[in-house]
Formats: sequence, C-alpha cells, structure tokens
Amino acid sequence: MEKDRISMSQRERDVLKVMGMVLAGKRTQVEASRLIGRSERQVRRLFKRLRDEGDVGVIHRLRGRRSNNLSDPSERQQAIVLCRSLYAGFGPTLAAEKLSENQGIDLSVETLRRWMLAEGLWERKRHRDKHRQRRPRRPCFGEMVQADASTHDWLEGRGPTLSLVGIIDDATSRVVLRFHASETTDAYMDVLGRWIRKHGRPVSWYSDRHGIFRAEESVAGYDEKQSVSTQFSRAIGELGIELILANSPQAKGRVERLWSTCQDRLVKELRLSKATTREHANAVLDEKFSGWFNRRCISKPTSKNDAHRPIDKLDLEAILSIQHERVVMNDYTIRFENQVYQLLAPALPGQRGGKVLVENRADGSMKIRFKGRYLPFAPAPGKTDKEADDLGALPPIPRSLTHGLIPVIEANDPAESPAGSITVHQADGRSGRTPALPCPPAGGSCGSSKQSWRPASGHPWRKTATG
Repeated sequence: MEKDRISMSQRERDVLKVMGMVLAGKRTQVEASRLIGRSERQVRRLFKRLRDEGDVGVIHRLRGRRSNNLSDPSERQQAIVLCRSLYAGFGPTLAAEKLSENQGIDLSVETLRRWMLAEGLWERKRHRDKHRQRRPRRPCFGEMVQADASTHDWLEGRGPTLSLVGIIDDATSRVVLRFHASETTDAYMDVLGRWIRKHGRPVSWYSDRHGIFRAEESVAGYDEKQSVSTQFSRAIGELGIELILANSPQAKGRVERLWSTCQDRLVKELRLSKATTREHANAVLDEKFSGWFNRRCISKPTSKNDAHRPIDKLDLEAILSIQHERVVMNDYTIRFENQVYQLLAPALPGQRGGKVLVENRADGSMKIRFKGRYLPFAPAPGKTDKEADDLGALPPIPRSLTHGLIPVIEANDPAESPAGSITVHQADGRSGRTPALPCPPAGGSCGSSKQSWRPASGHPWRKTATG
C-alpha cells in the first residue's frame, strides 16, 4: 500500500486537477497553460508524462536533488572580493566581462547583478515608464478576482460610517459584498471566506498595496526595508492563491467602477429600507442588491470553464484566522492578550520551550497549534498575566528599610515592655541587615533621612579595640 501512495503538494494537486480535464478532452492545452502558469510546450510535455506514467508524472523530477544551477560558494566569494577591490564601481555587465577575460570566472550578468545587489555594490536604476493599455478580461470565471473597500456615509447620517468590502470576478463581474465597521484584515478574510465557500478558491487575488496585503520591515544586512508576510498574505499563500498588487487605482478599475454603482444605487436602496445599523445594511445587501447586481450587471466569460479549485482537505477556518506565535514556558504556560493559559497533558516532545501558534478565529474561538496538532488548554487558575510578571520580583522590603513609623504589638505584661514607644523607623544610611533605630516618645522627632547619625560618646563603637 505504501508503494501506491503518492506524496503531492497543494500546487501539484491543483496542476493535476487542471491537466485531468485536458486528458478528458474538456479543456484545451492553451487554456491549461494559462491556468497553471506554464508555457504551452511544458503543458504538452506534462500531458505526455501523465498519459504514460499516470499521476506520478506531475511530480518534478528534481525533487530532493541538488540544483543543477547552484553556483559554487567559493566562486561567489572570489567574485565579490574582486568587485569590491579591482573592479570597484564596475556595473554588472562590465564586471562579468572582466571576470571572464582576466580571472576565467564565467558568470551570467543576471547572477552577478543579484550578488552585487545583495552585497550593496549595485543599485537598481529607474527606467522610463512603459506604454500602458487597457487589460482585457480574464477568460475563465475564477481566474482572477479584484478586491477593495469603500468607506462612505452609506447610511446618510442615520447610523455609523461603514466600509463596504467587496470582491468582483474579473471575467464575469460577479460580486460578493459585505459591510464592516472598517477596512481590516478580519473584514477581508470574512469576504474571502464567503467567496470560497460559495464558488471555491480563485487562482489569483488582485488588490492595492494596502498594509493589509503587504508590509515592510528593517532586516539585518539590508539597507532598505524588506517585504515581509502579513496575516492576509500568509492566509492566501496557504490557500494557493497568487497575490497581485496593483501600482495604481486605475489598474484595478473594475472594482473601482463597482463603488460608483454602489454609491448611487445601494445608497438609495438603504434609504428606502430605512437601514440604520450594519446588520440591517447587510440584510439589504443579501436580500436585494447583491442578487440584482449578479443578475443584471454580469458579463459572459470568454470560456465556459470554471477555474475555481475546491477546498479539499484545507482547514479554511484555521487558515482565515489571526495567528500569533508564542513560546511555551517551563511550566507549560503561554501568555496571550493579558492572560496566562495552561497547556494540558499530554506534553509533546519539544513542546516546553517550543513555539506554538495561537489562532483567533472569526467565530470568537481560540485554538493553540503545535507542529500541526491542536493542544488542549485552559486559563491558568489564579494566575493572571500581571501576577505572572510579579513572580520574578524582589522579596518584600525589610522593616528596617520601610519609611515611616512601624508599630510593634505590645506585650500583655507591662513589666515586659520597655519604657516609652517601641515603634521603629528607617535606619538612616544603613543597610537592611542593621537593626532599626528606636523611635523617640510621642511628640519627639524621628529625625530626617538626610541627617547623618552619630553614636553617643559612650557607644561601644567609640571604644578603642583592644588586642
């Protein structure tokens, strides 16, 4: 049975699904090459391998092997040293020519350019903008969706200002819309989840460069900030959806024109329905506007095929959650949002001191995942996050170091009590190991911590030590 089992990635399963329709004669090779991002020649070769070898033919034959084009690290080090010294100030093209002529180091210009960029020896140069023209629609439904949000006074003063978050298909203009309090990661994940549950996973996602979709951070070794993953980009990456970021509002004109229609017709529908809350506005969307738009305003796609892919075994609720990484303490607890949580038995290998993922899901629930397994947990009893911070605090201050008067419980027998007050005050200028000084009777002064204390003339300290 183990020999008959084929291990595939999600990407390979998606390719196999598209090519399966090609083998069945339900999809052309040209259309398949566009959907899986390969050339027509590669599709023909893949078609032949699947026909001769079966499903295993979709697996890349270099899996697990060293790359044939991997450069020698010593060769890279030698080239960088020469570019810093002998060929300082040379461009990648000229430096590659001189390295080949004088040192016999044959490198492509692009490889040397990437090395020089990584080492800070070369900077990208600006080029003249290319001529742009209107992009035609994608042929298949689900091949690309455009997404955006519009913050507007949708309720015309009858309620709060809302953000309308929407997805529109590039081929058909079919939409999924939802009102949210603001344009957030949760809002986009909610709308994407609704689209996937209704139609499936689209091939690509086209949106602007909002901080929800991309972020930059300073990385050691780089002068410029580098792009890092966001919660949303991580989610669509796990779903196998390509993220395309537009450089201008005009590039995603289809969704921008959608807002023009909504701010005209939808506002009037909300006025006629007398909507005053977000819940009422969403009900108007579901019952009236979205159905009307998807009947009257859609276009017929060039191809009859649907490019959406099924969810399969993907955990959609887990992927479309806000995930945070936490380190497990020695007592198998983690801290999250001012609360300490106890991880329950059994303990897994590597769990203590390891990292877990905390998932904040859309339904308000929370899950903790460790190496693909969900862990049982509960709030730590009698231990809030503030109390946990106090565990490493210093012990209480000794009585001799406290400020002000500290009364002492008097003895039951007056004969056992010393005359006068037996309260104590801080020992000025002395450590906590030194006994505290007696406080004078009521009405007297305990002195000030700024005044130096000197022993009386008959004090043992003033006596000369004898051998």
